Amino acid sequence: MNFPITDSHLHLWDEKNLDYPWLKTMPTLERSFLLSDLMEATKSLHLESIVFMQSGCEDAQSLQEVNWVSDLAKRDARIQAIIAHAPLELGQDVHAHLTALKSNKLVKGVRRMLNAEKNDFCLQEKFIQGVKLLAEFNFSFDVCIGAQQLPSVIRMVEQCPEVKFILEHLGNPAMAEKELERWQTQVSELAAFPNVWCKLSRLIREDQPVWSSDDLKPYIYHAIKEFSYDRVMFGSDWPVVNLAASYAHWTHTLHDLLTHHHASEDELKKIFHSNARRCYEIQTEVVEM
Repeated sequence: MNFPITDSHLHLWDEKNLDYPWLKTMPTLERSFLLSDLMEATKSLHLESIVFMQSGCEDAQSLQEVNWVSDLAKRDARIQAIIAHAPLELGQDVHAHLTALKSNKLVKGVRRMLNAEKNDFCLQEKFIQGVKLLAEFNFSFDVCIGAQQLPSVIRMVEQCPEVKFILEHLGNPAMAEKELERWQTQVSELAAFPNVWCKLSRLIREDQPVWSSDDLKPYIYHAIKEFSYDRVMFGSDWPVVNLAASYAHWTHTLHDLLTHHHASEDELKKIFHSNARRCYEIQTEVVEM
């Protein structure tokens, strides 16, 4: 790869600093993953900049997480953006939380995990109110769902034309079950909204221990067809990706698939570098370390 990487979806966590209840269900990940671990995982790659994705600490600690990552950014200038948790189901009452986040220039957007909620959770009146508020703060909304929630997400996006949405992990299609046609139709419908982007992330999954790049092709190629090379971006989902493959393995797998799809050098640079910076409005160039 002859260009630097901007990772649009990367986690860090320190169990000595914050509480992460979800890790108890994943013993392989139940330890701290720090900058030193990231350096080791990416030593063969030119990782230039990072979008930190909120990492599932206790909701009450979400502002502490933002402060912790901001301190890390003072030591590692590659941390260029933070996507923070926000309880959007509070509706108008989430305003104070968003105001606190806006005081930190690294915060570019928010995420409220939806994949553990009922399919229509995001269609509640108060939730829609909370999402609409994001436009006031120029915050994007990262959407983490299961594929069965795509119809509800489409209806949510319809109601919030002023908000930029980023579909994580291509909506988590059920690749192990080879469920493709319904997902393709729904992703096409979602991609028709110009304010929706998507991430090529976490497509190598722990629930599909035996996989090949051919398993990924129809999903990746369909996403590019519908979103174009201008609204898709690389994400590692490190260290969660470790459940199925290494950081480098996933990165090179995606690069090879795109190359075989005849992506040009400019198109590869968009996916692996510039699209994430444009989507999250990252302006500062990273000084070489």
